[in-house]
Amino acid sequence: VSRVRAACDARDEGPQDIVIMARTDARASEGLDEAIRRCQEFVKAGADITFLEAPLDEEEMLRYCLEVPGYKMANMLPSGKTPILPECRLEEIGFAIAAYPLTLLSVGMRAQEQALQLLKDGQSTSALELDFEALKERVGFNAYYREEERYQAR
Repeated sequence: VSRVRAACDARDEGPQDIVIMARTDARASEGLDEAIRRCQEFVKAGADITFLEAPLDEEEMLRYCLEVPGYKMANMLPSGKTPILPECRLEEIGFAIAAYPLTLLSVGMRAQEQALQLLKDGQSTSALELDFEALKERVGFNAYYREEERYQAR
């Protein structure tokens, strides 16, 4: 809790616009009661968001949300200990934020594997691809080209 308090003091005393998220992994080693107690202490210390790692079921998730004031984050990790719930249910329970830390990585890797298999099989990958203009915009090429034009010799 002292580290959270120090971070909150730094946030409050400085000119930075910082959000403090305080996390506890105590559920695994100390139990749900202790993890909730720690989150309550984090809120008292000034944390903006609490994150109780790995509640085991929806009942534990609900209890955390009911007993800890303020914003809470759910970690939606495939094959993790916490059940993956739809966004609307997470909001009903009391979560303000949901993180999906491996979802895009996993989906992206699967798409890469599919594209590589298609290429290996001599097939087109066009159905998986963005059109070139959309790709240039998302990667930032168009912004780069606009900036480059500002400095062209005239």
